Amino acid sequence: MILYDVANGIARITLNRSDKRNALNPELIDAIKDGLAKSARDPECRVVLLTGAGKDFCSGADLAGLKTAQAGVLDNMDDARNMAELFLAMRNHPHPIVAAVQGRALAGGCGLATACDIILASESAQFGYPEVNIGFVPAMVMAILRRSVSEKAAFELVATGDVISAMRAHELGLVHHVYPDDSFTDEVEAYASRLTNKSASAVMLSKRLLYQMDSMSFEAALEAGVQTNAIARMTEDCRRGVERFLGRQRS
Repeated sequence: MILYDVANGIARITLNRSDKRNALNPELIDAIKDGLAKSARDPECRVVLLTGAGKDFCSGADLAGLKTAQAGVLDNMDDARNMAELFLAMRNHPHPIVAAVQGRALAGGCGLATACDIILASESAQFGYPEVNIGFVPAMVMAILRRSVSEKAAFELVATGDVISAMRAHELGLVHHVYPDDSFTDEVEAYASRLTNKSASAVMLSKRLLYQMDSMSFEAALEAGVQTNAIARMTEDCRRGVERFLGRQRS
């Protein structure tokens, strides 16, 4: 269901259902969760790179296996919760997760990209939440989408179901960087490599604190910042970084 390998600090998780445009079914979702858990435990991993095999990143849910009115509400909730658990695992992962999107990232596939910490897109990539066109709702991902773009932009995306270009997604703040198709692979590799050179402890603490602040009051967020600040000062990365900085000043 997925291809997994780690090299030079980058754990690559590749959705490997190219014959189905990498459509999400329970088995693929479970495989992605397993890959994330493996990368979180791997001491060599500094960055997770999520990609899709073939022409598309991910076309969304595999509708052939989607439970609908024929199933009971509890069965449908269990099925939906599997995806919610994946999004939570991505949010709680200790390392940055980078989506490299070529081709189409639609519906649940767009949700999967949105759940990543960073989205890199090829210029011909397409994004969208077309669930409304079949009477469905991109429900779980709204918790992430409304934190990624403005409320009005999020509503337009889910209410119209329009598929948008990579550049439009960048304008909305959904995508971080758009690269030419012919240099996309090299640009993604260079970006991920730059991330691996950053302090792993600082990036981990920053990611944890940023998302932890979602439901906090201003005062609670400041206090969480105080605690993280104190922890960061005690890391080996910080000690070495301060020594390097002071050494440059003295020279």
